[in-house]
Amino acid sequence: ITLFWLYRILPSVRHKPFTPMSCGDLTENWNEVEPDPNQLRWKPFNIPKSSEKKVDFISGLHTVCGAGDSKSRNGIAIHMYTCNTSMIDKCFQNADGDFLIVPQQGEILITTEFGKMMVEPNEICVIQQGMRFSVDVFGETRGYILEVFGAHFELPDLGPIGANGLANPRDFQTPVAWYEDRTVATGYTIVNKYQGKLFSCQQDFSPFNVVAWHGNYTPYKYNLENFMVINCVAFDHADPSIFTVLTAKSTRPGVAIADFVIFPPRWGVADHTFRPPYYHRNCMSEFMGLIKGHYEAKEEGFQPGGASLHSIMTPHGPDVDCFEKNSTAVLKPERVAEGTMAFMFESSFSMAVTKWGLDTCHRLDKSYYKCWEALKNHFNPNWKPSSK
Repeated sequence: ITLFWLYRILPSVRHKPFTPMSCGDLTENWNEVEPDPNQLRWKPFNIPKSSEKKVDFISGLHTVCGAGDSKSRNGIAIHMYTCNTSMIDKCFQNADGDFLIVPQQGEILITTEFGKMMVEPNEICVIQQGMRFSVDVFGETRGYILEVFGAHFELPDLGPIGANGLANPRDFQTPVAWYEDRTVATGYTIVNKYQGKLFSCQQDFSPFNVVAWHGNYTPYKYNLENFMVINCVAFDHADPSIFTVLTAKSTRPGVAIADFVIFPPRWGVADHTFRPPYYHRNCMSEFMGLIKGHYEAKEEGFQPGGASLHSIMTPHGPDVDCFEKNSTAVLKPERVAEGTMAFMFESSFSMAVTKWGLDTCHRLDKSYYKCWEALKNHFNPNWKPSSK
C-alpha cells in the first residue's frame, strides 16, 4: 500500500485559480513531425549562457521524444533540461507522472515538500507524481529526464539472482523533513504539469511548509556507484536487463513501460566472445545518454550531454573502430567502461521524436549513419577452428 502524510503549517488548497501558461518546448504532441525510423544521435545539447538569458529548470525543459498519453495514464516522455538560474519563489509539480532525473553537468539542489536533496552527476533522483519541488543550480546545468505516466519506478525482480544484487534497497536515500514558515507578499508561483500542458497559480506562502511527514511515497535519490554489477564470467552475453536500476512495469508480465539501465565500470572476462554489444534489432526503443567518459561501443561521436535513439526494430551496434579492435583483441580480463557512465532509457513504446528533437535544437548528428559504412565482409566459408 502506498501512502504518506504531510503535516503542514497551511494546507496547499489555499491558492488562486490555475491559468494556462506557455509550455515552451515541453510537449506531449507526438504528431508534430513525420515518423523517422533512422538511427538518431544528438551532439551535446546546448546550455544557455546566463549572460545572454536567464533560464531556470522549468523554462529549460525540452521534450525529445515519447509515446502514449497522460490522460489515459499510459506512456512515457523523455526530456532534456538545460538551465543556468535557480527557481526563485516558484515550484513545479507533475500531475501526469513520475520524473526520473539524471544530472549530467552541474549538481542540483532539489527542495521538495519532504525535504532537500543535493543530486550530483552520477547520481539520480525520482520525484514521484504530484510532489512539489524547486531546483537550485550553481552554474550552467544539464541533464536527462525520463517521465512515466501511470506507473511508478520500482526495483526489478531479481529472480535467481536472489536477495542481493543490482541496486540494493539500502542504498536509496530519502530526504529529512525541512520546512520554512515564509510569507511571500509578491506571490509564490506554483507551476502544474497537467494533461501535457503547463498551468500556474499564485499563493502568498511557501509550499515547503511541511514540518514533518511519514509514509512510503517519497522522493528519493541513488548513487550509481553503489550498483552491484553482475556480468558474464564464462562466454557470450547476458541480457542487458542485468544492468537495470529501476523499472516501471506495464500491465503485461515481463514487459516494462520503461527501464532505467546503466553501463557502469566492470570487468570483462568472457572467452570466445565478441565482448561489445552485438549488432541487433530490438522490440524495445533504446534512448541512450552519457553522463561522463566514453561509451565503449562508440568512443567517438557519442559525447557526454548528447544522446542517441534506436527505435523499435531499427538495427544498431558498435561502430567500425570498435568492431575491428574487438574482433582481433586478445581475450584477457580487462576493465570495461572505467571512468565512464552511460545509461539507457528502454521502453516497450514506439517513441516519436518531437520537432524540437529533430529540428529546433540543431543538435542532430546527420552523419551518424556513417559510423557503420566501413564495416567489411569477413566471412570465409573455408574457415575452420584450429585444433588444440
